[in-house]
Amino acid sequence: MSRKASFPPVASPATRVLVLGSLPGEASLAAGRYYAHPLNQFWRLIGGAIGQDIAALDYDARLAALLAAGVGLWDTIGSARRSGSLDGAIRDAEANPLAALVAGLPNLRCVAFNGATSARIGRRALAELDRVALVQLPSSSPAYCSVTFAQKQAEWLKLRDFLAENPPG
Repeated sequence: MSRKASFPPVASPATRVLVLGSLPGEASLAAGRYYAHPLNQFWRLIGGAIGQDIAALDYDARLAALLAAGVGLWDTIGSARRSGSLDGAIRDAEANPLAALVAGLPNLRCVAFNGATSARIGRRALAELDRVALVQLPSSSPAYCSVTFAQKQAEWLKLRDFLAENPPG
């Protein structure tokens, strides 16, 4: 099993929602970009949350749209050994310095975990964090097919509250 590494974070001081995956899959690593597998539903799900159809945009335009909407991206795992793309195959994981990134995001309201593995690792790394909501979302991965797209989207749309200029409550 070869060692795989995550990409650098995509975030700015204006980031209000930070979406954390676990570790990029083979298609993403080969392409050098987040959520590159054609069946991964991430771009459609987050596009719904920001109210823009960004799936058809080129990669740089997608990232620009996310940043403009207040959304950042990263992964909970900095590096790990893994054969293939499944989270269940991850071994010897080393976490990314999530707390350090979060400390530099003054407008952050929510850390959203894209799937159970991300949530398990991320909640442990951010256990002391009490100024933002920690939200586990259903995975956008094509491997997570026991939940329909509509069911996933209903959960992902909850991110809208954290992206609003004047959040409720």
